[in-house]
Amino acid sequence: MTRLLNKLVAFEAGEGKLVAWAWLYLFSIFSAYSILRPIRDEAGVAGGVSNLSWLFTGTLVVMMAVNAPFSALVKRWPRITFITWSTRFFMLNLLVFTVLLRLATGEANIWVGRAFFIWTAVFNLFVVSVFWSFMADLFTSEQGKRLFGFIAAATTMGGIVGAGVTASTVQALGAPTLMLISVALLEVGVFGARQLNRAAEQKLDTAAAAAERPIGGTVMAGLTNALKSPYLLNICIYMLLYTVLSTFLYFQQAEIVDRTFADRGARTAFFAQVDLLVNVLTLGGQMFVTARVLQSAGVAVTLTFVPLITAVGFLILGLMPTAMIVVGFTVLRRAGNFAFARPSREVLFTVVSREDKYKTKNLIDTVVYRLGDQVGAWSSSLITMAGMGAGAVAWAAVPLSLVWVVNAWWLGRQQEGRAASSTSAIVAGDVA
Repeated sequence: MTRLLNKLVAFEAGEGKLVAWAWLYLFSIFSAYSILRPIRDEAGVAGGVSNLSWLFTGTLVVMMAVNAPFSALVKRWPRITFITWSTRFFMLNLLVFTVLLRLATGEANIWVGRAFFIWTAVFNLFVVSVFWSFMADLFTSEQGKRLFGFIAAATTMGGIVGAGVTASTVQALGAPTLMLISVALLEVGVFGARQLNRAAEQKLDTAAAAAERPIGGTVMAGLTNALKSPYLLNICIYMLLYTVLSTFLYFQQAEIVDRTFADRGARTAFFAQVDLLVNVLTLGGQMFVTARVLQSAGVAVTLTFVPLITAVGFLILGLMPTAMIVVGFTVLRRAGNFAFARPSREVLFTVVSREDKYKTKNLIDTVVYRLGDQVGAWSSSLITMAGMGAGAVAWAAVPLSLVWVVNAWWLGRQQEGRAASSTSAIVAGDVA
């Protein structure tokens, strides 16, 4: 097994245990989310596709409201403390939704579903963002290029397991029972996070001890630092463009599903099957390709891959706005994001300060992410209300995609320059 893993990933001494616990941590929280995602998507459709824009607005409002309290926790608590209790806070929320969805009927059930849609979006971004902040805090840029693709494969495996569970059991067990399974998986994730932190302390000694001190700073540092740094500001732009374009595709998919399936269970199963296909396609890339591409081609090339796919995909969609094109494009783009864009995007944060790894990164992964959703949702709605179809949305997306390509290339080159400067400074210090 060790020889097989070394063929997949170039582990160095002491990294195997860290990656194993990171895998368990990420696999558990993403399995929990992947069980919930089809339930969330179905709740959004059940509440009316025309109301999705309002749900995205509600998500942004809630995200902005919880960002400051999260920054306050980061300021005051050691990282493992705020990771543990923020995750358990979401577990408690999920138990409340489980009871409400089981008891509510009729119109009340629709409103609970809408609230659950918003909550799930907030939950997913926060727990996954915190995980990758932890990874950027533990690993260097060089380690990130070697290890982040393999670690991200835990996302895919969790997605396959979670989507498979929901697709095969939701009609027999019902959504509330599946939500209880998600709660148990989140507690497993907490266990994995604590074990990872303990392993890091044993390996890194004084560095880990320093990392366990509260980060300090100000509650608003995430915002102020992002506005002052061209590098961080361009990561904001990258995330904004990614989410705007993703939302364009999401709305097209929602309209097609609403027209095709009348039964709520069938819609949930369809969403789960799409998730399953995305994750199966992603896994091979993460296991065998991502690390090699990042190490050989560099961050800039890898980060530009999905923006290029997006530009070409929307161009084709503008020429042929059909259901088959929308679904195929969605699957390919999401798979590319998990296999290439996400690992390379996380490498960007290995060259920033610890405060930015948690505060600014969380702001970008949550508030900026949902701001892009908001822009994409209302833009798509306005285009639809104007009587224009999927083709018009696609043509509007093409120039945005090209801007995204340039932005991704610039960011990748900047990261490579920062990483090289950091390595040179370390070498010079060793020589001195």
